[in-house]
Amino acid sequence: MLIFVWGGYHTSSPVFPEFAFSSDARVIGCLEAEREALIDFKDGLEDPENRLSSWRGRNCCQWWGIQCSNTTSAVIAVDLHNLHPLIPYDDSSSRYGFWNLSGEIRPSLKMLESLKHLDLSFNTFNGISIPAFFGSLKNLQYLNLSNAGFSGRVSPNLGNLSSLQYLDVSSNFLSVDNLEWMTGMRSMEYLNMNGADLSMLESEWIETLNKLSSLTDLHLSDCGFSGFIPSPTVINFTSLAVIELDFNSFNSEIPSWLVNISSLEVVSISICGLYGRIPLGFSELPNLKVLDLTANKNLTASCSQLFKGGWQKIEVISLSLNKLHGELPASFGNLTTLTHFDLSLNNVEGGIPSSIGNCSSRTPLPSLQYFDVSVNRLVGELPEWLGQLENVVELTLSHNSLYGPIPSSLGSSTITSSMGLRHKKLNGTLPESLGKLYLFDVSFNHLTGIVTEAHFSKLRKLKLLHLSSNSLILNFSSNGKPPFQAWDLELGSCNMGPSFPAWLRSQKEVNFLDISNASISGSIPNWFWEISSNLSILNISFNQLGGQLPNRLNVKPYAVIDMSSNFFEGPIPLPTATVELLDLSNNAFSGHIPKTIGETMLDLIFLSLLRNQLIGEIPASICKFWSLAVIDLSNNMLNGNIPPSIGNCSYLEALDLSKNNLSGNIPSSLAQLTMLKTLHLSDNKLSGDLSQSLQNMSSLETLDIGNNMLTGRIPPWIGKGFEHLRILRLRSNAFFGELPMALSNLSSLHVLDLAENQFNGSIPASFGDFKAMAQAQNMNRYLFYGMYRGSYYDESLIVNLKGSPQKYTKTLSLVISIDLSGNNLSGDLPEEITKLSGLVVLNLSGNQISGGILQDISKLTQLQSLDLSSNRFSGLIPQSLSSLSFLGYLNLSNNDFSGMIPYTAHLTTFDAASFAGNPGLCGPPLVVSCPGADPGKGGGTVEDNDSGNSFIDKWFYLSVGLGFAAGLLVPFFILAIRKPWSDAYFCFVDKVLERISCLRNRSSTSRTRRPQLS
Repeated sequence: MLIFVWGGYHTSSPVFPEFAFSSDARVIGCLEAEREALIDFKDGLEDPENRLSSWRGRNCCQWWGIQCSNTTSAVIAVDLHNLHPLIPYDDSSSRYGFWNLSGEIRPSLKMLESLKHLDLSFNTFNGISIPAFFGSLKNLQYLNLSNAGFSGRVSPNLGNLSSLQYLDVSSNFLSVDNLEWMTGMRSMEYLNMNGADLSMLESEWIETLNKLSSLTDLHLSDCGFSGFIPSPTVINFTSLAVIELDFNSFNSEIPSWLVNISSLEVVSISICGLYGRIPLGFSELPNLKVLDLTANKNLTASCSQLFKGGWQKIEVISLSLNKLHGELPASFGNLTTLTHFDLSLNNVEGGIPSSIGNCSSRTPLPSLQYFDVSVNRLVGELPEWLGQLENVVELTLSHNSLYGPIPSSLGSSTITSSMGLRHKKLNGTLPESLGKLYLFDVSFNHLTGIVTEAHFSKLRKLKLLHLSSNSLILNFSSNGKPPFQAWDLELGSCNMGPSFPAWLRSQKEVNFLDISNASISGSIPNWFWEISSNLSILNISFNQLGGQLPNRLNVKPYAVIDMSSNFFEGPIPLPTATVELLDLSNNAFSGHIPKTIGETMLDLIFLSLLRNQLIGEIPASICKFWSLAVIDLSNNMLNGNIPPSIGNCSYLEALDLSKNNLSGNIPSSLAQLTMLKTLHLSDNKLSGDLSQSLQNMSSLETLDIGNNMLTGRIPPWIGKGFEHLRILRLRSNAFFGELPMALSNLSSLHVLDLAENQFNGSIPASFGDFKAMAQAQNMNRYLFYGMYRGSYYDESLIVNLKGSPQKYTKTLSLVISIDLSGNNLSGDLPEEITKLSGLVVLNLSGNQISGGILQDISKLTQLQSLDLSSNRFSGLIPQSLSSLSFLGYLNLSNNDFSGMIPYTAHLTTFDAASFAGNPGLCGPPLVVSCPGADPGKGGGTVEDNDSGNSFIDKWFYLSVGLGFAAGLLVPFFILAIRKPWSDAYFCFVDKVLERISCLRNRSSTSRTRRPQLS
């Protein structure tokens, strides 16, 4: 997004020069009354830097900031604006920050009756009101009080200044409840009230301003406007050149009257909530230089129509973050005065025109400096003319579907700032030469080939180089030194191996280094830690680097360090300064976690040490990181208790201590983790019951404490206060008692795994009330937490599916599962279970459940895995089971089912193992034939149904016979009784047969006359 200062575009506004005394001022005498008035005015001010030290002596016309009339000696200008204001984020201005004046503004200024110019801008008046007596300065033409710390209501007395041409009260803390007092200010040319609170104004505010016929510049940004932009009855803005209404909260279309003001040069209404079509009339405004409608989000226009013609003097078009659509027309190239063009974050389609503008033009878009069409729907290849833009500074085409090679003309172009071709489908190789760029970004493409020093020979000013996620091979010589000193090297997935790239030794200024997945092996050379002190981001993950790291990692304070997925070994290293992210996962580090880890990195946000060979206890200092969002220590050999200090990590979102040897109780201090979203404590040796403290974790989405030695009943509070809980996994513990009905209150639950415990009683009917399981989950939501600087904790879970454990990560949100296997549950399966139509996995094996399979089981249309084995189910297997077309695993073995297996439709995909251990079952796929079965068919019919089916079959064949006879006899009797109908019918049949015969004869004749092909 481009940000412009429109002040440079007001043309006819009375911009007064800075006043200072000239040589004539030495001759001009000062009026004594006015000198005394100025002394009194000075006495009310606080001047810490003694800016007004020249205010002494008899001739006030010689004082700094004062100008007098050459004829009357009267003071006509007081200009005390701060020459060196303190600008945020500008270090160069800090030394001048105390130049501000403050204090009170005394009414003695009223004595300056000839005063025309008053400028107190960029001072600090600490919230005092704008003095009402300013309204008595009858001759005042210029009043600038901007950025001066005034507050309160703007006095209507200012309306008495009928000669005022310039009024700037912007960037204060002011409010205005009506503008009627402005109607008398007929000379007003420049009005700037940016930042004033005008939210209390009635909708007639535009009508009031419309009366200021001399107005050329209107600046009302960030004024709290809302609702519709009103339309004046008659347009009186005949001189208006600049209108700035940015950062308001309109809910309005662009008013049509704007395109009727032919004098307009600048229209800036960005981030204002505008909607509807952008008027095509903007292109016909003869003087328009700037059109900025950025980030309104709901403005639409067809690019082919909007840029078809006109735009005679346009210099800036900024329409980013809207809903523009259609294709860019070739006539876009006729905008010869255009310098800035930003259509990023829209829905622009088609390709960039291969040829643009008039064929006679020497170069395309000769004035263009900034061209940004990123994040659109552009397709096709990059045209050659992009490399012929003579004055372009920035070219950004990222995040489109453009493909093909990078034109060679871009390599030799004059682009001097940035070239952004990120996230596209570009292929081929890099151009041999890359111009004189400051930023070069072609990451996330399909580029191939070898990149050498020659490609960068001209890039002496290059600071940001992004080549990641391509298939490039960086082949720099061992003694090669690139001509640039980069700040930012994003080279992930480039082949830079096999040894550590020696050319990095020459990069003394690098701040961001990503050489992940770069096929680098061996160890990191010692010289690297000599240049690493500037690094804010170090990512060397997914390589084959090994060996021991130094005990202290030399990086910049608050750095991000990702060294995961390598072969590093030895003790855990600590950085020399506090860091924000430390990922050493998937390595071979061993030994204890340093006891001082929490004292060394007080600002840590993300810590991952998973899948190493760490032993010993978790240090108590680990949660001195008050800002920690992620702790992952899983898949190690840690022992001892979970330290209660973890409860101090109040911003923690993800805690994973699974697959260790931790013991003891779950500490009650976890109650303090109210922002925790995922908790994994599974596969340890934890004991005791469910801590009462868990009920305070209202943000929890995953609770996995399976495979421990926990005991007791499931407390009823687990069904309360967990509206976000998606996964509840308590399997393989020693929980007992009945399943609480309150579990069904978990309205977001997708996975319920209570397998391999000691639960008894029946399955509650309320289990049919799990809201999130009642509908199919068709939209995948990748579950990840604690994202920081590209790293995050991704949720994963092992689900018993199709008879074996399977790990789910990216598609976990699609899994809807109930696993109650391996308990002592009894009773019938409740009918209400069939309301869970989104259920994917249902495992009730290894219990004592009795009764039959529900007839309505066909309602579970998403079911992929059904395991009812090793229970006491009985009766017939319902025919409806065969309609479950997604079912990929079925196990009904070791029950008391009887009768013939309904081996039709989808059930034919299962073998005998699915039905084994049921002595009463017969028919395919079992080898046991049913009584009365046809030996040739290997099956049979169930006696209970035989007589009924036979009766239905007889009636079926009888009805078919009667219908056939009626179909033949009824027409015959009708034709026999009604002779005229009979004659007409047979006459019609004769004509049809005669015509068919004629057509056949004609066809055979044409075939005999067809000439033979030679």
